[in-house]
Amino acid sequence: MPKEHQEGVMLGEPQISTFATTTVINMPGEISSPDHVVWSLFNTLFMNFCCLGFIAYAYSVRSRDRKMVGDVTGAQSYASTAKCLNICALIFSLFSFIGFIIVYAMSKNSHRGY
Repeated sequence: MPKEHQEGVMLGEPQISTFATTTVINMPGEISSPDHVVWSLFNTLFMNFCCLGFIAYAYSVRSRDRKMVGDVTGAQSYASTAKCLNICALIFSLFSFIGFIIVYAMSKNSHRGY
């Protein structure tokens, strides 16, 4: 056995009777907050009502940048704005599409009688 190991075996545990105070700090791992980049890209390509999808994409990219820097609050703020813009773009685009279908169907029915 090496000399250091033999001394450790002979000494055993320290005979100090004081209490040790420990502090436990729970550090969360990487906080995962969604940045909605994929949803924003979809809205930019397919449901870009008044450029809301493109603006949402810009906010999503800013959110991802803030997350990479470590600014969790800024990332969540940008992600929240991107989410609201995505919802608005989706709703307005769906209403526009449904309205277009209704107007098209009405115009077909009005020409049918003549």
